[in-house]
Amino acid sequence: MRNTGGHGKKLSYYDFGHTTVYASRMDQRFPYCAYVPQDYEEDGDKTYPLAVIVHGTERGMQAYRDGFADFAEENGVIVLCPLFPTGICFPGDLSSYKMLRAGDLHYDAIMLDMIEEMRERYRIMGDRVMMYGFSGGGHFTHRFFYLHPERLMAASIGAPGVVTLLDFDHDFWVGVRDFEAVFGKKINLDAMRNVAVQMVIGGDDHETWEITITPEDAWWMPGADLAGADRNDRMRSLKRSFEQNGIAVRLDVVPGVAHDDRLLIAKVKDFFKQSLSAVRAPA
Repeated sequence: MRNTGGHGKKLSYYDFGHTTVYASRMDQRFPYCAYVPQDYEEDGDKTYPLAVIVHGTERGMQAYRDGFADFAEENGVIVLCPLFPTGICFPGDLSSYKMLRAGDLHYDAIMLDMIEEMRERYRIMGDRVMMYGFSGGGHFTHRFFYLHPERLMAASIGAPGVVTLLDFDHDFWVGVRDFEAVFGKKINLDAMRNVAVQMVIGGDDHETWEITITPEDAWWMPGADLAGADRNDRMRSLKRSFEQNGIAVRLDVVPGVAHDDRLLIAKVKDFFKQSLSAVRAPA
């Protein structure tokens, strides 16, 4: 919350600092929270870039918001953290948000509308945002990058367990050959090349128990093992597929770290700060 008591003029006390939790206006099943720097003034003219932090399967929305609060204060950034709860599509559903679409449910559209809500509530700089997601959030982030590159300034992809390669010889989700048929929108490589991209992973992230897809799994399809066995293999395959299509990638591998991003977030903040410097640099 804000450092001083009392409400603002149109904003409440709970809309500053570590904000309250909001229900998405598009679909109230999906909440979000935010961090708004203490220097935000309703009557000011300063604009704030927006950083979107997408949780993994553990759904640590508020922990991520709190973990990026120092970055927000130091760099004049507003942070948005959505929550895509378990059990939305069926009991025990952990992963439907990771593929962006589940039948008529468009997680990407919900995310975009949350961003628009923030733009209406606060002075957000421009129409492009920074996005980071780890594990399940890394699933979401790289697929969102494929679908909406024009809405991203920077994309940080953290250790996704299952990757969609930028591969035009295989169908989705393994590749993107039928991407337009699945999503109603073509891959825009030119727009993707204008987004700063980071891939970040722990050097010891080699466990496969959660990410091995067999013919008995709902996600099984030919080529399911194309990217490699573990998250490091798959991250490098994803990086190669980007680079083969002219998309530059900053790869950060943190030695001695397994599948846990608490020691990776510093790399993400550094990448975001670098991305902001490029945007804010005088022409």
